Amino acid sequence: MNTNRLYFIDAVRAFAILMMLQGHFIDSLLAETHRDMSNIAFKTWSYFRGITAPTFFTISGLIFTYLLLKAKEKGQEKMRMRKGINRGIVLIALGYLLRIPFFTWLIGEFNTYFLVIDVLQCIGLSLIIIVLIYYLCRKNCLIFSISILILGIGIFLSEPLYRNLNVENIPLVFANYISKNNGSIFTIIPWFGYMAFGAYLATSFYWHLNKKRFKLLTVLSLTTIGFVLIEYSSFILNEIYKLTNIELLYQSANYNYLFTRLGNVFLYFAFFYGFERYIKFPLLLKIGQKTLSIYVIHFIIIYGSFTGFGLSYLIGKTLSPWQAIIGAILFLILVCFISFYYIKTNAYVYSHLRRLFKNVKGNR
Repeated sequence: MNTNRLYFIDAVRAFAILMMLQGHFIDSLLAETHRDMSNIAFKTWSYFRGITAPTFFTISGLIFTYLLLKAKEKGQEKMRMRKGINRGIVLIALGYLLRIPFFTWLIGEFNTYFLVIDVLQCIGLSLIIIVLIYYLCRKNCLIFSISILILGIGIFLSEPLYRNLNVENIPLVFANYISKNNGSIFTIIPWFGYMAFGAYLATSFYWHLNKKRFKLLTVLSLTTIGFVLIEYSSFILNEIYKLTNIELLYQSANYNYLFTRLGNVFLYFAFFYGFERYIKFPLLLKIGQKTLSIYVIHFIIIYGSFTGFGLSYLIGKTLSPWQAIIGAILFLILVCFISFYYIKTNAYVYSHLRRLFKNVKGNR
């Protein structure tokens, strides 16, 4: 076994993308009458669905930064940084592309909704930011590690300052990255915070992976910190507020979803890393290696990218709970089947998309 290969990362990515698929399917098609938060089943589903995106962002920050640090070890960090920036640009472009309503444009109907920001643009920009921070700190990885951790904490603590941010004096294409007023699902703040915490974890794995009892100590640490963040982060913020009288801490403590979700992410990581040797199923690892193609396929089927005729339009919110559950299972199977047998791996997709964008740029 290659001790430098973190198999649990692919398992976490697979889990996150499957949770995202079923979450989008059920959320898009379950009838409104069955969305009752007093129902324990729906409340539980809704809670775990809320952890999916934080998990995906955190694991993305971890894997990218870990590979960047490994590239430095091999003298290939410049190539990895260029690759990270190119990948970020590709993800941003693909995010916009999936929302372009070509059919409505052909009949002369235009709107700005395709400019809203979703997962792909947010992850793409986050990768570019990580590369820039790493470039500034590249001579000292410890400074990079501390800086990225402080940045993540700062983004989470300052959430009340930008929670209802309204920016009207900058172009919409930029405003959508920091404000949800125009329909953006994800914004760079606070979501880059999860990428930052993932990047920080990557430095720990890089420095200590081969040390004795690293896995045991990491699992215990992630479990402990995760539990504390879930159960006591609001209490801790309140206590610090009492000592410092910093109003921002009080506001953060009373709407503390970022740290609690990060705690859940850490528990996920602890579970998958602790049981890594038992979850190295080829199918699961393959799903984790094809997250981009799976995401694109599911987006086209549910939301009707390019055509506007997805399941959310054709079926709408009409399904009963059992219909939604059975449909979600079949949907997962269908999307994975298409991805496995008709679409290549993430690396293959990225390479061809980069080549496509280079050709477009060269023909201008």
